[in-house]
Amino acid sequence: MPLALFALAISAFGIGTTEFIINGLLPELASDFGVTIPAAALLVSGYALGVALGGPPLTMLGARLSRKTMLVALMVLFIVGNLLSALAPSYGVLMTGRFLAAFAHGAYFGVGAVVAADLVAPQKRASAIALMFTGLTLANVLGVPLGTWVGQAFGWRSTFWLVSVIGVVALAGVLALVPRLPRPTGGGVLKELATFRKGSVWMALAMTVFGFAPVFALITFISPIMTGVGGFSAGAVPVVMAIFGVGLVVGNFLGGKLADRALMPSIYGSVALLTLFAVVVALVADNQVAFVVAIALFGTAAFATVPSLQTRVLDAASDAPTLASAANIGAFNVGNAIGSFAAGLTIDAGLGYTAPAWTAAVLGLIGLTIAALAGLQSRRTALVPA
Repeated sequence: MPLALFALAISAFGIGTTEFIINGLLPELASDFGVTIPAAALLVSGYALGVALGGPPLTMLGARLSRKTMLVALMVLFIVGNLLSALAPSYGVLMTGRFLAAFAHGAYFGVGAVVAADLVAPQKRASAIALMFTGLTLANVLGVPLGTWVGQAFGWRSTFWLVSVIGVVALAGVLALVPRLPRPTGGGVLKELATFRKGSVWMALAMTVFGFAPVFALITFISPIMTGVGGFSAGAVPVVMAIFGVGLVVGNFLGGKLADRALMPSIYGSVALLTLFAVVVALVADNQVAFVVAIALFGTAAFATVPSLQTRVLDAASDAPTLASAANIGAFNVGNAIGSFAAGLTIDAGLGYTAPAWTAAVLGLIGLTIAALAGLQSRRTALVPA
């Protein structure tokens, strides 16, 4: 694998840390700003919507730039967003900082996935994408637990200062390791937009939305589930998040390998397991040992979906993949927003802190149904004579 992929992984580590860090700091943020935990969780949904809304437009605006220049500019925007979050005097300013970082997130992973796929042989594309996303999974093993501990010990603002430093290191990695890549040619923005006429592209995006929505439906509320149902101490949250992160690393690696061998079956299997383990988490939430095991397995299934879902949209939009790739990163985060918002509604309705896990299972069933319909559509298309 080219060294440029490791530079992309470093950036993904910084982006992943700021994306997931709020999950472990909900009680601190809610207390500081005088809002409820579900209201604080809107910082998760807001970030996800920022990714979905900002990624495709920024990708289009950067269509005239080389891909390396685009990656550098996006990482600078990411750093600015986190600095604003660290200095935020109010909930609204913090949300604004999250939005800026989220805008960079959507476009960065969209462009980065295309770069990763182009740097390797066609039969290794999913593995290359998985290597880039390894940074995102390692953020959950190292960045998020460290950031949660720092936030609990020194205040949540210190966490965003830490993320800003990680962003600077990631920027240096991109400048040093990513080669100067030519500006995309052959149709430009109009060709990229034209690919959205394909039904297969929209089916791929829908698979991503509901195939990944279960992850944030559950993980957004892992802290109150652990402390309110399982009897864990607040200090145990970073440890369990690290275990969840190990599951993400394992799942990401396995998902890339399986997707290179059989793309659609890997999607069916990973989404089905994600749904199953959400049910298991709901059933064992009051048993600490079983809960930790279930969360690790849930994490494994969660990121086993990522390389296959991202590769699927690149296949569907093979003639103009950059904008579709960014849109799919947005689709992941639309799923994040739907998941965390829907789970928050169940808590507000008084259904208890295990309700997010059941919400995750329902969303997983929807995702599995869409994947089955997409597979059926692909088979029918393959049967049509040229």
